[in-house]
Amino acid sequence: MGGRSDSDEAYVLDLCDEYLGEVAQRQHRFDWLRGDPGADGRRVKLPVDGYWPQRKLVVEYRERQHDEAVPFFDKPDRLTVSGVHRGEQRALYDARRDTEIPAHKLRLAIIRPDDLDADARGRLHRRDRQADLVAIGALLTPVFEAWPSDEDRVVDAFRTWLTDAGWTVVPPTDPYTDLEAERDGERIIAEAKGHTSQPGIDADIAYGQLLRRMTAPRVSVRYALVVPTSGLSHALRVPEHVRARLGIAVYEVTAGGTVTAHGA
Repeated sequence: MGGRSDSDEAYVLDLCDEYLGEVAQRQHRFDWLRGDPGADGRRVKLPVDGYWPQRKLVVEYRERQHDEAVPFFDKPDRLTVSGVHRGEQRALYDARRDTEIPAHKLRLAIIRPDDLDADARGRLHRRDRQADLVAIGALLTPVFEAWPSDEDRVVDAFRTWLTDAGWTVVPPTDPYTDLEAERDGERIIAEAKGHTSQPGIDADIAYGQLLRRMTAPRVSVRYALVVPTSGLSHALRVPEHVRARLGIAVYEVTAGGTVTAHGA
């Protein structure tokens, strides 16, 4: 039997860490989130599954027992300090988290087994990491910003990053290019992709789009493929020496809008 580090909850939080580019505080306890008073009058602090302070984000992974009656977990013949059995107490405390976390100006994302590749028992035994990472991105992205599409979010984050680095966004020479900018006589031409169910195909398409943009022989033109964290591994399948020869840099955009360059 595996320990907590092998649990579905740990696997989901690992995916969230990877997507967000930041490691969560696990089983974090806030002073303002407490259970019902015990016999001694004390109210124990309730843990949350994952907390990312810089993102002001809490993630709760709620397995089947949080939504369905499961006698093994509910212990219906045993009352808790709340005067109800464990299943009812769990529902009470989940509702308390749902109310108190947003009330304290934190974002809350709730992830369930059916959001990922769960089996009939709600277990994540298959663990298709890439597919699950895409699903995590689709769940977390709306928590941060309401964009028309995730590609719009990626483009906006990269535009902001370029501007902060002294680039000036200019009208693209090709109307279908996602973004172009200039700085000190140099030009950067960017193609961006957001979270989709086929990140590998999207990366291949983006490389093809960049190749079609390579109409200027000037060495002062560089090219950028901009992808969310869940698409990074697919973008990096093209070897670094090939990307360097073509002058293509891969830029990663995390859920929080952080931009990181990878090569070239």
